Amino acid sequence: MKKIVLAGGCFWGVEAYFAQINGVLETQVGYANGTKETPTYQEVCTGTTGHAEVCEIVYDETLVTLEMLLERLWRIIDPTLIDRQGGDIGNQYRTGIYYIDSSDLEVIKQSVSDESKKYKLPITTEVLPLKSYYPAEEYHQKYLDKNPNGYYHINLNA
Repeated sequence: MKKIVLAGGCFWGVEAYFAQINGVLETQVGYANGTKETPTYQEVCTGTTGHAEVCEIVYDETLVTLEMLLERLWRIIDPTLIDRQGGDIGNQYRTGIYYIDSSDLEVIKQSVSDESKKYKLPITTEVLPLKSYYPAEEYHQKYLDKNPNGYYHINLNA
């Protein structure tokens, strides 16, 4: 099993999207790479903690590769936008790829390079090692399963 942490705006839609992919075994939403330990959603929303809303993905690499997951990420984000996706605006809604295994970095760099050829503007998606991760509150986990009419900004069929 492998893990990758991805940010693509509001984490509810990102989680619902990746959870439906064959080979993705677990998803969990949370807050990554900020400065405050165990932040709350309200604190993250102030923009002062530096955290991104993210989805931690545990996957079986014999069924789905990191390249495939990154291809799917590119389908649901605009990687040229800074601190916003869809109707969500703020530092916590930035896009990012946060890796745990340093051997994933070359795959990630190649994916970013390939994707950048599709845009006139530069890719602003962060690529960083995962420095900190805190699970979001329980009511955020599988939010769209609990709230089928809840807000999300992505096309779940992309």
